[in-house]
Amino acid sequence: MHEPPPITSRRRGVRAIPAWSALSVSRSFLLNWWKNGLQLKLRMRIYPDGLLIAAIYALACWATRQISVDQFYLGAGIRVSALLLCPPRLWPYLLLGEYAYFAQMRFPMIETHGTPWVIFGSVFLMPTAMFLAKVHRARIYRASDAWMLSLAVSVAASITLLNVVLSQLLWPVPPSLPALSRAVRYVLGDFIGILTVAPLALLWIRRRPDRYWAARRSVPTAACLSMMLVLGLGCAQLPPESTVERTTLQLLTSLPAIALTCILGWPGAALAVPLLNLTVGLTMPTSNLPWSFDSTTFTVQQILALASAALLALGSTISRYYHRCLANAFSRSKAAALVRTSHYAGEMDLRHRALEINRIGDSVDRYLSETASWLKAQGHEQIAGNLVRTSGMYSRKFREQASMVYPTALEHVGLYLTLQAGGISEAWSNTGCLVEPRLAGDPCRLTVPLQLAAYRAVTEAVSLLLQRESGHVRINARCGRSGGSDGILIVVAMLDTRHKLSDATRELALETLSGRAMAYGGAVHCRRNRIRMLFLDASCA
Repeated sequence: MHEPPPITSRRRGVRAIPAWSALSVSRSFLLNWWKNGLQLKLRMRIYPDGLLIAAIYALACWATRQISVDQFYLGAGIRVSALLLCPPRLWPYLLLGEYAYFAQMRFPMIETHGTPWVIFGSVFLMPTAMFLAKVHRARIYRASDAWMLSLAVSVAASITLLNVVLSQLLWPVPPSLPALSRAVRYVLGDFIGILTVAPLALLWIRRRPDRYWAARRSVPTAACLSMMLVLGLGCAQLPPESTVERTTLQLLTSLPAIALTCILGWPGAALAVPLLNLTVGLTMPTSNLPWSFDSTTFTVQQILALASAALLALGSTISRYYHRCLANAFSRSKAAALVRTSHYAGEMDLRHRALEINRIGDSVDRYLSETASWLKAQGHEQIAGNLVRTSGMYSRKFREQASMVYPTALEHVGLYLTLQAGGISEAWSNTGCLVEPRLAGDPCRLTVPLQLAAYRAVTEAVSLLLQRESGHVRINARCGRSGGSDGILIVVAMLDTRHKLSDATRELALETLSGRAMAYGGAVHCRRNRIRMLFLDASCA
């Protein structure tokens, strides 16, 4: 096939441009405009995605106007939600969409309401909302969700004031309805409209994955939402003359909304309030005229506006304290982990020292054994026997003291056998004040750091009671599971049940032992004649 002849220019000296090349240039120009925008001489770029946003915004305002009345105006909610969702660099496109919406809606009103009102009544609304949104934007994103209520009240009041004042001044014939009555209706309608749409926008902005919510709260959340939908559909199916029944169902819809707020906090309120407002707003009897009004529903909507604001404030408070508790729990967990690490590092240092002591002891035993063998070979059998007996006795005491520095046997035989057969057992038996301990469960299921912490706590508690109290002491311990985690409960008590620990002993026990127990998710309690200590696995601390 032959190439088509090039399209030539009529001007002389101008090179001919092929048609396929012109199409390629046009295509590349369109792609470049879509990506980088069109730069005008006023140093302003017009982006096609911004024009798309303006069109979507104008279409949304037009669609919500068809189902809105003065006491339930969703257009105010669309305006505030768009300002929250879009960054400030895209706000000029929202302003363009607002003017396009007003142009198609108010241009036919020039003959009846006058050109000044059509122009000035449309120019200042969006800039006022932009200014208020700019003032509240940082606080809504960083401080608290409750600041959205301040934004809703200020925008509703400011826009209403502009509408009422401009209509009162610029209409050829002032409205027959008093200005105060119109202001109350407009403020209520704008406020409810903002609370119907804006919480969903803010919920979308603050979306974050929450595994706890997905695992524990999905079922009650679905139940509450289903109940609200069922009540809303039931309310919509009632005939227009069933005013009492409709009002009852509208008020009953607030019960699952309250439950949803209590379950989820702010996200629950952000879901419940729009559904509640839509249920009441879309089921109220109207004439589908722009200034339609129903006095009975107006009373319900006054209650609804207060309930919506209260639910959003309650949800914000619940979420704030919930996140504060989570932060405190995380801080406590981090501090406990650092304490556990510090304790275990100290234990490892003691272990190293104990092993060095044992190596020194082994060297001394070996040298004494060689000395005894040499004495025996020289004929000094009696001296050699005395040396062997003496070295054996002191070697045993030496190793008992080394085991009290760090119980190396605990790593092999567990906590219970270390308490019964270690060096600490010999020291306790020499006092004659410690009775046979009662030990239950398998301590080897616990981690070595936890057993070490329990060992130190037991030895300190027994030493404290032996030094500051008179009488016999008993140790009771039981290993098991508590709250889905392994742990050990230890009670060091005076054998005499009528004996009561002194205040100084209780205070000293709490100060000395609480740190180790809290590092492992437990606690220390002093009651009557005993010290009760709980240690849990580090995974639940």
